Amino acid sequence: MEIHGNCSEEFSAVREAFADSLRSGADVGASVAVYLDGEPVVDLWGGYADQARSQPWERDTITNVWSTTKTMTALCALVLADRGELDLNAPVAKYWPEFGAAGKDRIEVRHLLSHTTGLPDWDQPVTLDDLCDWEKVTTLLARQSPRWEPGTASGYHRFTHGFLIGEVVRRIYQHSIGTILADQIAAPLDADFHIGLAAEHDHRVSDVIPAPGPASAANPRVEIPVGAYVTAQDTWSTQWRRAEIPAANGYGNARSVAALQSVLACAGQTPQGRLLSEATCRMVFDEQSHGIDLVLGIPLRFGIGYALNASDAPVSTTSTHACYWGGRGGSLVVNDLDTRMTIAYVMNHMTNLGLADPRGQKLLHAAYKALAP
Repeated sequence: MEIHGNCSEEFSAVREAFADSLRSGADVGASVAVYLDGEPVVDLWGGYADQARSQPWERDTITNVWSTTKTMTALCALVLADRGELDLNAPVAKYWPEFGAAGKDRIEVRHLLSHTTGLPDWDQPVTLDDLCDWEKVTTLLARQSPRWEPGTASGYHRFTHGFLIGEVVRRIYQHSIGTILADQIAAPLDADFHIGLAAEHDHRVSDVIPAPGPASAANPRVEIPVGAYVTAQDTWSTQWRRAEIPAANGYGNARSVAALQSVLACAGQTPQGRLLSEATCRMVFDEQSHGIDLVLGIPLRFGIGYALNASDAPVSTTSTHACYWGGRGGSLVVNDLDTRMTIAYVMNHMTNLGLADPRGQKLLHAAYKALAP
């Protein structure tokens, strides 16, 4: 299997792990990138962009990265906080007055970013059409009551996360979060990442390939089941691509994910200038919860916008200041502020293995191997 792109000799173990994943069939088409001190030291891609294995995965191929999108939504919120336009400790109702209904008047913005709001789903069935109707889903969330005491525990906000943060951002800027990401962050950094996709990019999209076999058995530690669900096939639709679903319908590749997220790993500094202060980057590590997530049923430690490194975390490194998240099917991004390194993996072939997917884990371990003395 031919691999394309560039990889410094120091990170040859990443190239070997990536090649093995494609060669073995674990991956169909994929990309991996490692940024160190804000510069790409690994930028590789290979395999096929389609399930029939007839079209090659190209340098500019992009795909739906599912919940890795949440790291971009968090980045937008951090940028606004850094500018003094968003107070992470302020009540959400300060920016979105209607949200203060049904006992939510004391919920703070930081709770939205850490999945501790108590609104992991809607109280009524939600369809794909509904997810593509911004006004409907945000109005419903504003009317709901929390399912547990906000701030006391995390319960993964699979889809609601992006609408909650996105509506706060929209109330501040009068523009969608996808527009803000595109104009104020991605464009200055020349990063090819999109929340909601314009038709001009359709020809570059690799549709995700559904995971083989049945989904994983129900986790007995799940206390709060959620119902909103989208199939892999749903994401092939024009409807999904054109909507803004800022928890789940980001499109990019490993290069664009790493280029944007490396801002955090480099304490806010970019090759084009400073985007965030170091103090704002460190706010990510203000622990908001640590324990069994009420929705996922796995141990998670959440800070502001990201899961944090922990001994019981599904993604763990040797660094104190590492944060991460991934997407359904296997995509992953890890930011390490101690080593100033970002590792991103984006693929089209989905699995049901979650954050423990060995494909991303092997690439992560290979990247850290390169830094070992």
